[in-house]
Amino acid sequence: MQEKRNRPVHGEIWKHFKGNLYEILECPVIHTETRAEYVVYRALYGDYGVFCRPLNMFMSEVDHEKYPDTEQKWRFEKHKGGRP
Repeated sequence: MQEKRNRPVHGEIWKHFKGNLYEILECPVIHTETRAEYVVYRALYGDYGVFCRPLNMFMSEVDHEKYPDTEQKWRFEKHKGGRP
């Protein structure tokens, strides 16, 4: 059974399991043909690129077999601190 998690909300900061922070630009974004839900987010580092990822992938667990040293449970988790 999958754990219930709150969806990302516009303006929130989320942390990727590899350590980088991202600002949520919009969620959910609905694909017009498939009705699939996506998250649109901006990197808060480098060139501040904007990315889109399926919501279910954004909310998925880290593959701890592939990344055994990762302490974070989820691929993205809501950042507990303020803006960087």
